[in-house]
Amino acid sequence: SRETAFVYAVTSAGVAHAVTQSCSSGNLTECSCDSSRQGRSTPEGWKWGGCSDNLHYGVQFSRKFVDASEYVKATGTAKDKKRRNIRTRMNLHNNEAGRRVVSSLMRMQCRCHGISGSCELKTCWRTMPSFSEIGDMLKRKYKHAVQVSPKMRRRLRRKSKRRLPFGKGDLVHIHKSPNFCLHDPEKGILGTSGRECNKTSIGSDSCSLLCCGRGYNTQVLKHVERCHCKFVWCCYVKCKTCETQIDIHTCK
Repeated sequence: SRETAFVYAVTSAGVAHAVTQSCSSGNLTECSCDSSRQGRSTPEGWKWGGCSDNLHYGVQFSRKFVDASEYVKATGTAKDKKRRNIRTRMNLHNNEAGRRVVSSLMRMQCRCHGISGSCELKTCWRTMPSFSEIGDMLKRKYKHAVQVSPKMRRRLRRKSKRRLPFGKGDLVHIHKSPNFCLHDPEKGILGTSGRECNKTSIGSDSCSLLCCGRGYNTQVLKHVERCHCKFVWCCYVKCKTCETQIDIHTCK
């Protein structure tokens, strides 16, 4: 499903991001930051300097580590092997899509040099984005994930009459998402019945969305806590007891 595609992509991107970050921090003996361009001048009048994040090593490590399980030889019947082959291509595609997001969000940072910060000379280096930025982009790709046909041979094909192409950075999935609203122990789906929701929210935690149109129950709870505390000389703290009522909404 598209949820599986997102998990594979975010895992692959996470490994590449974490390893690259460790390289730049000097926490790994096998790699360091990328200084291959250091000192080179550019036509724009600035020089490569500092120490860029070594994304190349992080991506290569992610390919070897995350993709390794997909290259295990399939066993069983010819039908099982064909099914495994289709899923393998899908998983490898989503792994690479996750790594491409990290690469696409690499940015350049620069520092000016000169009298009173005149920027007569500027040194620049490449740095990675925060992982939250990567997650946000993958979430957008998740919403526009492409369903592909399970009847594919050499390459993935969009499940559409028009056979529209999709990019290497798109997330792909074979099956439609299951119904997460209903309890399904066979698929490990807990359902949303009994989940606490937010009546005033318009996001994913809203009662209208989380309860899947079934409505919700409201329970009023009394919350007692110490409040208006003051220090009394000498030497104790005197507090009042405050009672508040809280509305708890849970899906039917």
